[in-house]
Amino acid sequence: MPLTPRSKPEDEETFLRRVRPSDWNNPTPQKTYDLAIVGAGPAGLAAAEHAARHGFRVALIEHNRLGGNSLNVGSVPSKAIISTARVYGTMQDAEAFGAPIPSEPALDFCQVMARMRRIRTRISEYFSAYNLNALGIDIFFGNARFESVDTLLAGDTRLHFKKALIATGARPEPSDIPGLERTDYRTSTTIFDMTALPKRLAVIGGGPLGCELAQAFCRLGSHVTIVQNSPKFLPREERDAAEILSRSMARDGVDIRLNTTVVGARREEGVRILKTVNNGVESEIQANEILLSIGRAANVEGLGLEAAGVEFDTEQGIKVDDFLRSTNPDIYAAGDACLALKFTNAAQASARMATQNALMQEQLRWSQSPIPWCTYCDPEIAHIGLQVWEARRQSIPVKTFTIMMHDVDRAIVDGQETGFVKIHIAETSDTILGATIVASRASELINEMAVIMNNGIGMMALAEIVHTYPTQSEAIILAAQAYKREFDKTSHHAESGA
Repeated sequence: MPLTPRSKPEDEETFLRRVRPSDWNNPTPQKTYDLAIVGAGPAGLAAAEHAARHGFRVALIEHNRLGGNSLNVGSVPSKAIISTARVYGTMQDAEAFGAPIPSEPALDFCQVMARMRRIRTRISEYFSAYNLNALGIDIFFGNARFESVDTLLAGDTRLHFKKALIATGARPEPSDIPGLERTDYRTSTTIFDMTALPKRLAVIGGGPLGCELAQAFCRLGSHVTIVQNSPKFLPREERDAAEILSRSMARDGVDIRLNTTVVGARREEGVRILKTVNNGVESEIQANEILLSIGRAANVEGLGLEAAGVEFDTEQGIKVDDFLRSTNPDIYAAGDACLALKFTNAAQASARMATQNALMQEQLRWSQSPIPWCTYCDPEIAHIGLQVWEARRQSIPVKTFTIMMHDVDRAIVDGQETGFVKIHIAETSDTILGATIVASRASELINEMAVIMNNGIGMMALAEIVHTYPTQSEAIILAAQAYKREFDKTSHHAESGA
């Protein structure tokens, strides 16, 4: 198998030159900015570009690198590694497709990480400081701190603003596990710095990132143990979706410890050891590396928010209303700094909405924006809109139409029959309230649901939409057609009774 070239030193130099130029000189500030943005991750960049393209004067302050977690240590590097892991996973299934199983492929972990860095460098071009500056955005590298309700300090430079946006993102949630700090564990910000594939990897936390990397590193050749203190993975997802993922990870060889709590950690002769308890039974897990992935905490400390009249707390972040406005009506927030949904697409969408509300006198409500999300395991798990338990809590009667992927022709052809499409509707109408999709490309199918829901397309109209054949998205149409058959049957019975 031909190998792609390793990343070269100049690739990393190009990356750093784009996201944090070493020779960058902060500009002389304008008298007053229409919008001053703190943080240049997905939210800050989306807001800056949106405002600048509408002719507003924009200041963008970043204390580290442009692109935030998503580009540097989040979505981009993790999905690059997941893609490589998927290739290796597919090799093991070759016989099921009538092809010979390839000889054991020799994994070059340095190649895997080099590919990730090349991809990151390529994508960083879109976030280049020079490209942003060409749009008229004034970029200030340095620590940001509010000095008053309408003044910011970028390092020692004072910036005056009419409106401001806080988009400082989030960081890995710390742990209070006794002894863990002394094990030199890794988080999402340091896992991609590894230079060798760990023989044994212990993952603490069964959320999206923990599950994604547990499965990926297992497929790459690590012996992975994942520890989750609750009875299922992905607490935000439906139970049957989480159970499918659990079975899939187990088939890959991941050692799964649910209902298990890590109560201590230590390091002995280079080996990291986790002490766990499950139903009163103690055990130990030995690992070469430990990944802690138990959530994310908003970055709100040290910003001088009190001086700006902005309320916050260290758990929920910036307090905002439905218009993404803080307790200072001239200061808004977006992304991980204020949202429960800590995803790149939510950060970008909320930033554009906050910008329009702040600068263009619009009254867009965040609660009226259904945001899709996805966990990129195999199979992928995606959702949009209301969950069934949320609808029940709001006393909304719900009816669900489910299509199993093993009944979808393209899924059968692809050998990707695991999963389902569930569409939740209001019981007395064909209005779609939400959807959960478990499939090999659920991340793509959920986007179709986003278009459908945002345009108010009901199940009856959806049933008449023609798709190409064969596709896995046919599952969505099959669910709508099931609704139509039930509706027609009910209507016929009603007419017969009349």
